[in-house]
Amino acid sequence: MAAAKAARALARKLRAELERHNHQYYVLDQPSVSDAEYDRLFRELQQLESEYPELVSPDSPTQRVGGTPLREFDQFAHRTPMLSLNNAFSAEEVMAFDKRVGEALKSSIIEYLAEPKFDGLAVSLTYARGEFAQGATRGDGYSGEDVTPNLRTVKSIPLRLSGVAVPELLEIRGEVLMYRRDFERMNQRQRANGEKQFVNPRNAAAGSLRQLDSRITARRPLRFFAYAVGVIEGAAAPETHSELEHWLEKLGLPVCPERRVVSGAPGLLQYYGAIGARRADLPYDIDGVVYKVNSLAAQERLGYVARAPRFAIAHKFPAEEASTEVQAIEVQVGRTGALTPVARLKPVFVGGVTVTNATLHNLDQVRAKDVRVGDSVIVRRAGDVIPEVARVLAEKRPSGSVEFQMPGACPDCGAKVERLESEAVYRCTGGLFCPAQRKQALLHFASRRAMDIEGLGEKLVDQLVEGGIVHTPADLYRLGVAKLAGLERMADKSASNVVAAIEKSKQASLARFIFALGIYHVGEEIAKILAHHFASLAKLLYADWEALIAEKERVQKENTRRRNKDESLLAPVLPGVGPEIIQSVANFLGQPHNREVIEQLRACGAVNEAETIVADTPRGSLGGKTFVLTGSLPNLSREEAKVLIEAQDGKVVGSVSAKTDYVVAGSEAGSKLAKAEQLGIAVLNEAELLQLLKGSR
Repeated sequence: MAAAKAARALARKLRAELERHNHQYYVLDQPSVSDAEYDRLFRELQQLESEYPELVSPDSPTQRVGGTPLREFDQFAHRTPMLSLNNAFSAEEVMAFDKRVGEALKSSIIEYLAEPKFDGLAVSLTYARGEFAQGATRGDGYSGEDVTPNLRTVKSIPLRLSGVAVPELLEIRGEVLMYRRDFERMNQRQRANGEKQFVNPRNAAAGSLRQLDSRITARRPLRFFAYAVGVIEGAAAPETHSELEHWLEKLGLPVCPERRVVSGAPGLLQYYGAIGARRADLPYDIDGVVYKVNSLAAQERLGYVARAPRFAIAHKFPAEEASTEVQAIEVQVGRTGALTPVARLKPVFVGGVTVTNATLHNLDQVRAKDVRVGDSVIVRRAGDVIPEVARVLAEKRPSGSVEFQMPGACPDCGAKVERLESEAVYRCTGGLFCPAQRKQALLHFASRRAMDIEGLGEKLVDQLVEGGIVHTPADLYRLGVAKLAGLERMADKSASNVVAAIEKSKQASLARFIFALGIYHVGEEIAKILAHHFASLAKLLYADWEALIAEKERVQKENTRRRNKDESLLAPVLPGVGPEIIQSVANFLGQPHNREVIEQLRACGAVNEAETIVADTPRGSLGGKTFVLTGSLPNLSREEAKVLIEAQDGKVVGSVSAKTDYVVAGSEAGSKLAKAEQLGIAVLNEAELLQLLKGSR
């Protein structure tokens, strides 16, 4: 008696919860729970009603489909019910379904039609004497919403059927959906117009079709696929479901091309695996596969249970969305210093794997979704995509929750965290000593355009860092042959070559050294400007950056005023370097640990400051001349040629235009040479380039 009473109370609770979710999903288009969680609750109620048959009632969610139609639409009574399908979640359940069908039909091998299960909105289309007369949503399976004007705007739905022997009356069942690429484009437009963005293509399709203003629907990229027939009058029905869909295709209706006729449970499971492997490549979202007994006569013999046909079943894919709880929000530091907030989750099975973490991308995304510790959230994972928090179930938020705040200091090294005005990302400024950035910092420091340490590649850097031998670039200059020779794939000869390359790098210019530091936003050209302006590393280190920013902003403002009055302009401070870049340099050099590493590099002789004082050197006569390099030169690499040209204040660009002064061409020069000849631009070989450079000094 007590058990029955408890079961009754649990059934009442489950029904209320499922009805609430139905209303949110089918009526409001605002799902409050993941599909996987809904399926779990539904199956729990099914099991309970199976154990206690007296609990089954006509208003139970297990006895009907969908939700109540909106009052704003006229109701449409379906001529035959649009029932949903029972679900299978495992191979064992599919085999059990095939066994039941075989036993009922007294046949050992059953032929089925298998096709994708669209993740859209089910509708019915009624054609009278070949003309589209009425369309409706599924609603609760027995009556839906009359959305005829909206369906008429869907371009893939024919307004008149084609072919011969068109029935007097034909009611078609199918799915309205939205292609993923169309969904992305639509959301981009919504963002640009400051309008609501949709969560996924399914919600977008449902929301678009159920607009009271059909003009809005007409602007939405909806599509339709037919997959069944409710009523046929005035024409003979085909004998199989596959022939039926082929017939619909001949009438001009779109039918899924991915459908296949298969035999028995092995054929069903083979199709499931094949379509699952192609799932990410399909243009639309699917959440499983539908299996139907192919013979229409056999379908009729098998009939229906309370809410679903006995002749068909939906084999669902592992859930790509699931609900769980945010247990903590931590911040990870990437190789480039970018800080990414990550949600630590209560483990949940989604997309075929157990998920414990989900990226929150950046602070703007956290704010937009308002993710907090303790929140119940929907986690999304599609294919191999990194799991992400799709949305927060705000109604389940615990009291006392607080907004997430990005830390002011790097969690790995304690350096200051910066966020430039033009970016959404926060970054660690401790690039020379931050453990998270160590490998990337060393590889950049040693790269060809920086200090050019030949032989110091990714594999060697991995060994040096993971072995605790090198922590900062300064440690490179303390390496000896013996230490390197003891590493994997390193012999005395190769170790000696690396040590020699490190020693040779001490000849690097100040510009290369500045670039090698890896300051965010400081590329090769900015490094050259800084080197030219400050003339020495010491002046760069002890610059008054706040004063520079203030002066740059003052000159910019003054030049704006002068430009409006057609007056002569002031010379800009650090031309080509904006306040944002200056602030980035200031933040980097403001970190004591970065300065410590730089001082260590100076002590090692990693930069020859005496040779890089260029502030007072006269400009070369190539100033203002533009060069393009193409083909292979006999003796010079393109990089060496570029350095020589830029040393004389020439400019090297990547493409030929009417503004190009010279094209330097080597062997195997291609389209750039042809374009230069077409435009009448001077073409130089290596010897002529060297002669020009000699004459410009």
